[in-house]
Amino acid sequence: MITFEKFTLKNGLRVLFHKDETTPLAVVNILYNVGARDENPDKTGFAHLFEHLMFGGSKNIESFDNPLQLAGGECNAFTNNDITNYYDILPVQNLETAFWLESDRMLELAFTPKSLEVQRNVVIEEFKQRYLNQPYGDVWLLLRPLVYKTHPYQWATIGKEISHIENATMEDVKSFFYKYYAPDNAVLVVGGNTTLENIKSLSEKWFGDIPSRGANQRNLKPEPAQQEERELKVERDVPADAVYMVFRMGERMHPDHYTGDLASDILSRGKSSRLYEELITKKQLFTSISAYISGGWEDGLFVVSGNLNKGVSYEDAKNAIWLELTKISDHAIEKNELIKVKNKFKTAKVFLNKV
Repeated sequence: MITFEKFTLKNGLRVLFHKDETTPLAVVNILYNVGARDENPDKTGFAHLFEHLMFGGSKNIESFDNPLQLAGGECNAFTNNDITNYYDILPVQNLETAFWLESDRMLELAFTPKSLEVQRNVVIEEFKQRYLNQPYGDVWLLLRPLVYKTHPYQWATIGKEISHIENATMEDVKSFFYKYYAPDNAVLVVGGNTTLENIKSLSEKWFGDIPSRGANQRNLKPEPAQQEERELKVERDVPADAVYMVFRMGERMHPDHYTGDLASDILSRGKSSRLYEELITKKQLFTSISAYISGGWEDGLFVVSGNLNKGVSYEDAKNAIWLELTKISDHAIEKNELIKVKNKFKTAKVFLNKV
């Protein structure tokens, strides 16, 4: 269990601190409560675009990376449908450098035409490389709108289409920044061998004067219940035929989320899993197959996907998957199988935390 202390600045910035005496390094993590689900349906991909723009210079600091690297640090970020997250790792004695850098880009970005064009082109190339120019790359661009008809989970983090980023104006960018990038819409987490008093002092010094801008208040209606099977057949120049079966499931705080997570492991975690043994080893219908879940803050997805062996029909592949799903649904899981999967999960967690 990780112990931490927390406090909130007057502008609404929530700060969590974990004292760690085992490492000479410190981490500064800022989570912004904005993701792809907060975007205008006609202007998608902005949350991801900002993941890049935030490294393109801020109001008083031309380069984010250079000062951090000179302080012996490194940084990165990620975006999904729910949040945007930035983190810096550096020697604890240089901790204030991260506070300086992060606070300045929370205050205001440089908003230069050059930065916008550079990052726009980077995102467009990423869209092409990852989603359009590789086998199966556009699967989730097709699957999401098939599953979600009204909820903004219907588009991927990269956006619906390239034109939304191509047509983004400086006014669009500034509007998105000032709406979502604010102290009262963020959580600052600091870990390292320092003191709570030091973190309070640094937080107030560097973030205390940044004005609040109104926290992100979502009012998203849940996706209506699905009453029919939906199917989409797509032809692409790919190495092998593939099948994707997607089912809606509970959000990550619902008990069903963890039931689904464990069920996916029973089905496909390792070569002794059910799908591997039955559909790859015994029946030789697939060259690869897996079951997994999406970790959305709202209703997520349970996915079974696999590449078919040459000559295997979609109908035979689907029926074989349905048979395995029926087995796990209708029959109790044996104790030894459940223990085995739980142990694999625990082992993976331990090794992950050791890295």
